[in-house]
Amino acid sequence: MIEVYSWATPNGHKVHIMLEECGLPYRAIPVDIGAGDQFEPRFLAISPNNKIPALVDPDGPDGEPISLFESGAILLYLAGKTGRFLPAGTRGRYEVLQWLMFQMASVGPMLGQAHHFRIYAPERIPYAVDRYTNEARRLYGVMNRRLAQSRYLGGPDYSIADIAVFPWLRSWKNQGIAWDEFPHLKGWFDEIAKRPAVQRGVEVLADRRKPITDDKAREVLFGARQFARR
Repeated sequence: MIEVYSWATPNGHKVHIMLEECGLPYRAIPVDIGAGDQFEPRFLAISPNNKIPALVDPDGPDGEPISLFESGAILLYLAGKTGRFLPAGTRGRYEVLQWLMFQMASVGPMLGQAHHFRIYAPERIPYAVDRYTNEARRLYGVMNRRLAQSRYLGGPDYSIADIAVFPWLRSWKNQGIAWDEFPHLKGWFDEIAKRPAVQRGVEVLADRRKPITDDKAREVLFGARQFARR
């Protein structure tokens, strides 16, 4: 059985959703990032960047075990393992991959920063709030324009690009977004949200996550511990 070391965050949910969509048996092993589980040696052995998620598949390539970190790499691995949610043809494959890279390089980092400075920063810094809120709106606009021309982000079919982006947009309100500005993206979002596998995926470990309100969790997530040499 596949083991996924994860937490109820957008990057974790990407992999939970993919596993549910593919119908692969898996066990979710919680890595409480507010408590510092991501710095434990056992986790660092499979995720050297101390970030969730990480995956261990005992039945990897050639029947040998494999461990992977980075959610985009995990999505690609699972698509290759199952032959699902990534086109076989070269043109279609790269259509999807460019939008997957868009999520990895832009949607995740920039929406994460918007969320941080709007919600979690210990002091409100207007420049940072404006910069990342505006960038969030710009990225929503990029996706809205794409979905005015294409049913899904990667083309006519649902793919790992959609799976990667969707969890990040669930916190649209905290990112300073008004859905009425992005009707095509909102329609896509509502369609994806109705998929049974998506609904199951976003519930994985959700009951364990707590609001980040105490100083200890803030220090673990955003303070000096993140930058300690290991």
